[in-house]
Amino acid sequence: MGRIEIPKPVKLFTGFITNDIALMEAAQGALEKKFGEIDLRSDCLDFDFTDYYNKEMGAALKRRFIGFKKLAAPEKINRVKMFTNKLEARFSSRGKRKINIDPGYISLSKLVLLTTKDYYHRLYLGKGIYAEVTLYYKDKALKAFEWTYPDFKSPAYMDFFNRLRAVYFSQLNGPD
Repeated sequence: MGRIEIPKPVKLFTGFITNDIALMEAAQGALEKKFGEIDLRSDCLDFDFTDYYNKEMGAALKRRFIGFKKLAAPEKINRVKMFTNKLEARFSSRGKRKINIDPGYISLSKLVLLTTKDYYHRLYLGKGIYAEVTLYYKDKALKAFEWTYPDFKSPAYMDFFNRLRAVYFSQLNGPD
């Protein structure tokens, strides 16, 4: 019989997709107020992997990720997605989102995205929120699954998330 252990806190991050950088900054400010200081921020990247969001948000979309310094309890992580959904609604206009906010977390072994959509590789967390293991850590780097979104397989994203994991590792273990 395995011993039950409480998991370590995880490192919360959020991704934005929008063509309005000022709106991205406003959303970042609201998230920082709710979840605390940001300790890692990606460059503003072109989001040209799909046109899925173009009808709702327009063209020339950009993507940015931010990581939060304060670690989070994994058992309460579904609350983060509920908050980001409310924030998306607050920034919507005429029933259309102007920004997509994708929360998730990284642990030492994996990167998890939160979603409201069920699928065979997602687990239900409660209150309408599912979790998807999107990347896993092996051989000193994050790796993708067959279901991993194409943008999450890109070198720019992998670089950011490997750096985020390194920050998280230092938070748990102290500097090298």
